Amino acid sequence: MTDETPESGNTRRPLGASESGNLIERQDFSRSGDTVKRQRSVIEAAIVTNRKAPGQRELARRQAMLRWAKWLLPGTALLLLGSIAIWPEIDRILNANHAALTAATRLKVESGNLEGAVYRSVDTHGRPYMITAKTAHQITDDQIDLTNPAADTITQSNEWLYLQSETGVYMQHEQLLDLTGEVTTYRDDGMMTRSPVADVALHEGIIAADTWIHAEGPFGVLDATGYWLSQHEGIAQFRGPGRIILNDDRNGQHDKAS
Repeated sequence: MTDETPESGNTRRPLGASESGNLIERQDFSRSGDTVKRQRSVIEAAIVTNRKAPGQRELARRQAMLRWAKWLLPGTALLLLGSIAIWPEIDRILNANHAALTAATRLKVESGNLEGAVYRSVDTHGRPYMITAKTAHQITDDQIDLTNPAADTITQSNEWLYLQSETGVYMQHEQLLDLTGEVTTYRDDGMMTRSPVADVALHEGIIAADTWIHAEGPFGVLDATGYWLSQHEGIAQFRGPGRIILNDDRNGQHDKAS
């Protein structure tokens, strides 16, 4: 191993030494004695000391927590599984309640006005009838004015009878319904009548009016200037002058005037 002679001008200096050969001391590393003591005290205070062994009370508390965890965690898991299983039923109940609430909000009671009014009762024969209206306005304890009223009832022969008009007045105590404006009646045997007014005694099942009436059905066509119909007794009376055209498949059509 031979020593190499360094070239002139390339003589190596120790790291941190100046050209004169003295070491250079960095000012940002210089600290006073008080600063060093303060930093050491902070470091010593942050050193974690050895933990002491837990006592009997601490051990008892930990054991109690473990016992509670053994019951709590499985119970929570069962509760979650049960909620997943019954969630479809809960969702059905919530939707049903929402539908009921939506239907209830359609009924608005304000200053004696009721929207979507429905009245139910039975006649002298125990047959039910129902009155519905778009709006109802309470005039007195007995009188109720109706808009677009409609009434359903069952006749003695178990036929369905339906009446409707533009306006009407319902007397609750007397169970009387006065219909006005394009009064139309339908019966499920095919009979239909039209008249400008009609007085309906719902309790007795009687429809009457002292005005013209036009009726059509399987029997033929009838026009009269007044009528009285008893739905439960099966009686119909018409006042003339009038006209009736009867349908007779055997003898042809007959046109009669009275």
